[in-house]
Amino acid sequence: MHCISFSLISDAQKIDTIATYSISAYVDGYYAHYTDSVGIGNFQKFPTVSPRSNSFGLNTMQFTGRYDGERIRAITTIHFGDIAQSVWSKTYNFIQEAHLGVKICKTLWLDAGFFRTYFGTEYLLPVENITSSVSVGTYYEPYYESGLRLNFDPTKQLEINLFLLNGYGLFEDNNNKKSFGAGVTYAFSNGVGIGYTNYLGDDSPPGDSLPHLRFHQNAFINYQYRKITIQAGGDFGLQQNSNIVAPHKTASMYSGLATIKYQCIKWLAVYARGEIFHDPNGFISTVITDQGGKFTGYKLWGVTAGIEYKPMENSYIRLETRRLQMDQDQNIFHYNGQDRNYRWEILFNVGISFSLLKGIQTKINS
Repeated sequence: MHCISFSLISDAQKIDTIATYSISAYVDGYYAHYTDSVGIGNFQKFPTVSPRSNSFGLNTMQFTGRYDGERIRAITTIHFGDIAQSVWSKTYNFIQEAHLGVKICKTLWLDAGFFRTYFGTEYLLPVENITSSVSVGTYYEPYYESGLRLNFDPTKQLEINLFLLNGYGLFEDNNNKKSFGAGVTYAFSNGVGIGYTNYLGDDSPPGDSLPHLRFHQNAFINYQYRKITIQAGGDFGLQQNSNIVAPHKTASMYSGLATIKYQCIKWLAVYARGEIFHDPNGFISTVITDQGGKFTGYKLWGVTAGIEYKPMENSYIRLETRRLQMDQDQNIFHYNGQDRNYRWEILFNVGISFSLLKGIQTKINS
């Protein structure tokens, strides 16, 4: 078993590919402005992509190594930048993902390690999404996780994943309870893809007097027809003993988003997104006191619009704006000396992804 660059092969010999390996990179830089005064150098509320106002910044600089063999596979991504600083694990801050897989049979793999989340409608990185920013619903979903994944691909269209996890958005376990998750996606032949993901677990810290079992679900659909791309999905979550008014009752939340992109010409596109987030008991978001003196969780809607220019296939330049509108009495933003229940955002993003190394591991059979 060895790598071959050039050799003379007889008719009785055969070359088999037994593995591929690669190293790739991705960089995204930005300038952003928010109508919310949080102090110079501080992260904005809901910080993920482009989280600093009136500042040039680096969202991410990351490197990914990948190995895909006959029975073993592995992937490791290390990342640096504001995304890693604002929302990632403080203990394993530079690790975006790192896991190893073993083939059990032809279409069944068992992977173990640190994963990027399987949950939700949107992905995390601008290069993976239609928009640069992510919705507030996506912000409150887990970004990373650790544990075991059972991956089953019975057909090219269908993928099924089952997870045993440390917890909701956790690399390190915070109690002695493990959590479970599942994800199913199916791609139709007419440009339509659908998916369903869920999470079941209790992440209450040791010593908590009440259990807080959470059941969180997401369903989404992707559609592409000629120059139009549509993405839509929503979350619905329940958590035990989390109702503000009656603490022993179950609380619920929901969120949703719909994004549309129109490819005007090959290198120019426009896009828009609408979003809603409703967590009145604040078991996923934050509990605040409104102007009436009542405790409540975040309730909001938002609208995003933008334009994308692609100098090359593996790059993009985007300019987008978003308005986030909180509930009437939720004045969580502060600008020009006034408390406000809305915020405007302007994001300018430039990104490129590229390959640093590609290789094929082969063997000769005589």
